[in-house]
Amino acid sequence: MEKKKRIVIALGGNALGNTLPEQMKAVKITAKAIVDLIEEGCDVIVAHGNGPQVGMVNNAMIALTHEDTEQPNTPLSVCVAMSQAYIGYDLQNALREELLNRGIDHIPVATMITQVRVDADDPVFQSPSKPIGKFVSEEQANIMEEKYNYVMKEDAGRGYRRVVASPKPVEIIEIETIRTMVEAGNVVIACGGGGIPVTRQGNHLKGASAVIDKDFASCLMAKELNADFLIILTAVEKVALNFGTPDEKWLNDVSVEEAAQYIKEGHFAPGSMLPKVQAAVDFAGSKPGRTALITLLEKSRDAVQGKTGTMFHL
Repeated sequence: MEKKKRIVIALGGNALGNTLPEQMKAVKITAKAIVDLIEEGCDVIVAHGNGPQVGMVNNAMIALTHEDTEQPNTPLSVCVAMSQAYIGYDLQNALREELLNRGIDHIPVATMITQVRVDADDPVFQSPSKPIGKFVSEEQANIMEEKYNYVMKEDAGRGYRRVVASPKPVEIIEIETIRTMVEAGNVVIACGGGGIPVTRQGNHLKGASAVIDKDFASCLMAKELNADFLIILTAVEKVALNFGTPDEKWLNDVSVEEAAQYIKEGHFAPGSMLPKVQAAVDFAGSKPGRTALITLLEKSRDAVQGKTGTMFHL
C-alpha cells in the first residue's frame, strides 16, 4: 500500500474573509479545496492566518473596557486564542459538511488551540513593527499608550495603529497531541494565526504581546510532523520575479539555492510574498524529498500534481 502524502496547508486571509458573514461563506469554498486533497488520499493538517479576526477581537475587548471600567484589558495572546477558536469552529464545520457531502463519513475534524513558544530575548521585541487593530487619532493613541502600555505608530497619514513584535516560532507546545491526532486519521486545524505566542518561565507559559507569522509557524509544524508538502495558499497562482513590472516573470520550479538568491536580490515584498518564500525555502531545504508550493487555494490539487503553482525543492 502506497504511503499517504502528508500535507500542511497554510491558508491566507483570502480563504477566510474579513467579517463573520464573509467567513461563513469563505470557509465553504476553502473546505472544497481541502477535501479535494483528502480525496486524493492525502493526510491534511490546516494552519491559517487571523489578521482581520484578531484585530476585530482586540477592538471588541477594548470596547468592553470602555463600557465597564472594572474590566481589565485583554492580552493579545488571549485575543489570538479567541480567534483560533472561532475560526476553527467555522472551518471544522465546513470541512465536516463537505466530507459528508462527498460520502466520506469516517474522517474526524478537530481544531487544536495551539500555543507556540517564542524566544523572550528575540530582538524584535525591542522594535515592534507589526500593525494590528484599527486606525485611531493621535489623541486616542496617546490615551492607549498611557492606559494599556501599547506602542502606537503613525501609519502613512491614515492615523495611528498599535504595533507589536513578530518573533520567529521556536516550539509548538501541543505538537505531540497534533501528531497523535494526525496519525489517528483526523484532519487537524492547528497553529491558527501563527499560534498563541508564549514564552517559557520555568514550567509556566506566559502569553506574549506579539503575533507570529503563520507561514513560519506552518513551516515549523510541517517539519515537526515530517510532512511531504507545505502548501502556502495566497492570492496569486505563482510567485513572480519583478512582480507588477514589464519584466515580470512567473516561477514554476525553483531550487532552494535559486530562491535564496532571489531573496537576496530583493525580489519579494516584505510582509507579503517574502515570508511565504522564506518559509517555503526553509521547509524544502530541511530534508530531501520535501516540497513547498505557493499557489491559489483553488489550484491546490493541481499544484500537488505538479500542474501549476511555484514548487520549491532541494
